[in-house]
Amino acid sequence: MTGNTFGRVFRVTTCGESYGGALGIIVDGVPPGLELSEADIQPDLDRRRPGTSAIESPRGEEDRVEVFAGVQGGYTTGAPVGMLIRNVDRQQMHVDQYAEVKHLIRPGHAEWPYFVKYGRFTDWCGAGRASGRETAGRVAAGAIARKLLAREGVDVIAYVTEVAGIKARPMGFEEAKAKRDQNEIRCPDAEAAAKMIERVLEVKAEGDTAGGIVQGIARGVPPGLGEPVFDKIDGDLAKALISVPAIKGIEFGAGFAAKDMKGSEHNDIPYIEGDRIRHRTNNAGGVLGGVSTGEDIVLRVVVKPTCTISLEQDTVHLWDWKPAKFRATTRRDAQICSRAAPVVEAMMALVILDHLMIWRGTKHLARPETANVPEGTKEYFDLLNRACPDTEWHR
Repeated sequence: MTGNTFGRVFRVTTCGESYGGALGIIVDGVPPGLELSEADIQPDLDRRRPGTSAIESPRGEEDRVEVFAGVQGGYTTGAPVGMLIRNVDRQQMHVDQYAEVKHLIRPGHAEWPYFVKYGRFTDWCGAGRASGRETAGRVAAGAIARKLLAREGVDVIAYVTEVAGIKARPMGFEEAKAKRDQNEIRCPDAEAAAKMIERVLEVKAEGDTAGGIVQGIARGVPPGLGEPVFDKIDGDLAKALISVPAIKGIEFGAGFAAKDMKGSEHNDIPYIEGDRIRHRTNNAGGVLGGVSTGEDIVLRVVVKPTCTISLEQDTVHLWDWKPAKFRATTRRDAQICSRAAPVVEAMMALVILDHLMIWRGTKHLARPETANVPEGTKEYFDLLNRACPDTEWHR
């Protein structure tokens, strides 16, 4: 199995399965001198962990992180940071529930393509690496990225805007940030959240599950991050988020609503605000031509309903190639949106930090006169003009 490492400069490698002994995380590219402890990472893991409400899986994982490498005396050394999250709720009765149906394709799960790829050696217990359990490692790594981004004035949040067709009202960044964790479904609109929870409990009582939408916003991202062709920052964000289990779609800014807009309506008109260029709207979602504009990076992802349901469904027996019936008895989330929100934050932070490191390194070498000047400011362009007085651009 390949594809367990993400990033180019700030690189994250994870290992571990749903019912293995532990999840392992190695974070390469953490600079020396960052004050770091388990206390910096644990809050994000607590927001993602299961067993905290009736609308989430009852699996009782503590998700306690252990930092075992790359930190000395409370500060990073520049070596890879190693972390461990032990799986503690692995009762034999739950393993046996998976063993009883390991020969069946569970509708909505990955048994069929995994069987094609790995044959009889595939991990059938709790979906193995395909399990949402794997995302705990992403959140742990993302917490380090978020701390580094905070030093640069970048703030990343994600919250639920829709579940089971119930939509939250639009709101600004600060209100959403302040209220997104005030209820178990992580929707900052309290009235909509109450309706969402009520509907999810109804769906759960029917033996079914619900899907929804999570919105992510990154504020303070400097202009200039991303590359125009294959390494667009929105392209990397899309890859990062679609790699998360249960996320099946993504849009930026106005997104699919652009289909009903004219160019004159969709274009974000630039203007001068102080020493910066701003835009009067943000239909592009903070990215133009694959490069950040300095506006908020705004995206929304579709989170599918949890595929494990209690209703009987038709399926296929993998070993004897015959039709069969399947009814799940294993633990599951009635909706996964609330626990997906911290994962969205983590993946956005990992991508943005990786691009920031690449851009700052490139800028320092190619434009040393602007290395310590904020990107996109008038001072930045004045320095460029003074450094290149004879260019056609200057004239």
